[in-house]
Amino acid sequence: MSLANVVVIGAQWGDEGKGKITDLLSRSADVVVRYQGGVNAGHTIVVDEKVLKLHLIPSGILYPDTVCLIGSGTVVDPKVMLGELDMLAENGIGVQGLQLASTAHVTMPYHRLLDQAMEQRRGDRRIGTTGRGIGPTYADKSERNGIRIIDILDEARLRDRLAGPLAEKNEILQKLYGIEPLDFDAVVAEYVAYGKRLAPHVVDCTRAIHQAARARKNILFEGAQGTLLDLDHGTYPYVTSSNPVSGGACIGAGVGPTLIDRVIGVAKAYTTTAAAWTICHRRR
Repeated sequence: MSLANVVVIGAQWGDEGKGKITDLLSRSADVVVRYQGGVNAGHTIVVDEKVLKLHLIPSGILYPDTVCLIGSGTVVDPKVMLGELDMLAENGIGVQGLQLASTAHVTMPYHRLLDQAMEQRRGDRRIGTTGRGIGPTYADKSERNGIRIIDILDEARLRDRLAGPLAEKNEILQKLYGIEPLDFDAVVAEYVAYGKRLAPHVVDCTRAIHQAARARKNILFEGAQGTLLDLDHGTYPYVTSSNPVSGGACIGAGVGPTLIDRVIGVAKAYTTTAAAWTICHRRR
């Protein structure tokens, strides 16, 4: 199948089955780019009766010649990502094709705690978040107060970048929600360890994509959730914290719109707004 550079999006609220389309197109893709969202999305894949659950890593990782790039517009929970890498390795699937943007933002432990505490406090006005810290991570990104992948690759850099945000978040956790504060040294040690394991996969996202484009590689841009969950254009406030629309691919991947040849929107015959974040499909 001829591919060129294609964006695949959900045309409704997610759960349209776009994982099947993405998986089909991944067979012809040289590069698959996940451009937004975090561990609040993903695929469950069945291969030879083995169940593989992926929240961050594109299903294209199952094709040995396909490069899978986690773009700058995503938010990454390193613990979850490393768990996925370990799971793939245990099932004999190579991960040498995985690349991770150095500028992607990191979900920290206080993001998860705040997400859960804020959702509980909303009571009957709950948004329906997954409680995995996605919204607070994007909020810190917008406030220029976030931690990026590049920051967890060096302990001294992480200590410098984390000192202010963690002190602020600890005060909020303790005084507003009655949650015990997080230990600074423990958080640094945990995330530096994550950084050491992820370091071999870290790349300059925009450069990697443009190099692939200049080499006339087929690039597939994979979004999470669906159009009607878009932060700006969806059913606000019952939306996600990023931009799953096709234009979000340009921002999250760091490319211009002229690089995109085609957009494929996936819809289903009926619509629901249930928070069914995981798309299940079967590979043959």
